[in-house]
Amino acid sequence: MRFNHIEVVTVVSLNTGVSPCQAILVARQVGIRPCIIAGKSTYSFSLFRKSTAVYTCLLPLSDHVLTKPSPLQSGPFLRRLEGQDTAIQSAFWMLISCVALSLLAGMGRLLGQYEVNALQTVFCRLFFAFLVMLPMVLHAGIGSLSTTQLKTYFLRSVSGIIAMWTWFYAVTLIPIGEQTALSFLAPLFTTIGAAMVLGETVRIRRWLAIAVGFVGALIIIRPGIVEITLGHMVAIFSAVAMGCSALIIKHLTRRDNPLVIVFISHLIMMPMALMPALFVWEWPDSTVWLILIGTGPAAVIGHITLVKAYKLADASFVAGIDYARLPFAVLFGWLMFGELSDLWTWVGASIIFASSFYVIRRERREARAGNAGPVPPPEKG
Repeated sequence: MRFNHIEVVTVVSLNTGVSPCQAILVARQVGIRPCIIAGKSTYSFSLFRKSTAVYTCLLPLSDHVLTKPSPLQSGPFLRRLEGQDTAIQSAFWMLISCVALSLLAGMGRLLGQYEVNALQTVFCRLFFAFLVMLPMVLHAGIGSLSTTQLKTYFLRSVSGIIAMWTWFYAVTLIPIGEQTALSFLAPLFTTIGAAMVLGETVRIRRWLAIAVGFVGALIIIRPGIVEITLGHMVAIFSAVAMGCSALIIKHLTRRDNPLVIVFISHLIMMPMALMPALFVWEWPDSTVWLILIGTGPAAVIGHITLVKAYKLADASFVAGIDYARLPFAVLFGWLMFGELSDLWTWVGASIIFASSFYVIRRERREARAGNAGPVPPPEKG
């Protein structure tokens, strides 16, 4: 590939253990002038511009592949952010994800107040998210969508669509703060599934943490003290479906990248969501259409930034920031609907989160020891 003009635009961190001398030699072999930046055991090549396209020299060096960066890698602010510690970058993207997913929950509750059926909401959320992702897939290349796990994708799509139906139905029945608090149960169900289905070893401390997490759910629901509502039961069932979906994603990520997983899943889930949506479909007015359209970008932003956060830092670190979803959800609930979560919701949510955090941290240690697969990003709405 011939470049008419070489221009330094930004840097790309390469955690490959390649020495600066090796990097310079390989760069010269492929006709690229290297720019080595001193840092914490990382080295960086510059980006080079050909006409209006920007290309990145990727390692391992034996591949010599030139590919386009994602849209999230452009802009002066993001270039400055990339120069920060990876933990800071991960925290930033996770907070963006928390805001976007909390806003998505708020939009789902608002659509319920406009009497839009959850089945119709789910189809529109999938359809408009698909439209947002389509340019990203075209940018990466259609060839990147190949997979050998189609049967597994159907299982992931079934669990994913059930999780979405119940997630959006739950937020129409209970405050989004309570729904968000109960959604923290999902990692616990993932661990149970990993033990029962995949045969992974789950030791006594993790089983105790799971039991403590369910105690937190009981504190939120308070059976015998207050009436158990359908909304709470649907929210718990949604957490079960999310846990199952995350378990299947854990298997898919061994071969396919996150964008492929999300895009193919949407391709399968859209017709699955359309069929029941047609039975309850009511043509919305312009205001409702704007909210329905907004669910797509909110979902895509929430999930892409979530995956980006998990790529930049350990799952246990990212899971700690995920707790920010609760105050954001409570904030949107207060601003949009005048809802305020009671003290027991916060106490129960804190217990559930603490147990989920411990389970994720233990799973991460098992993964490092080579006894388990990578901890996947949790399934969301």
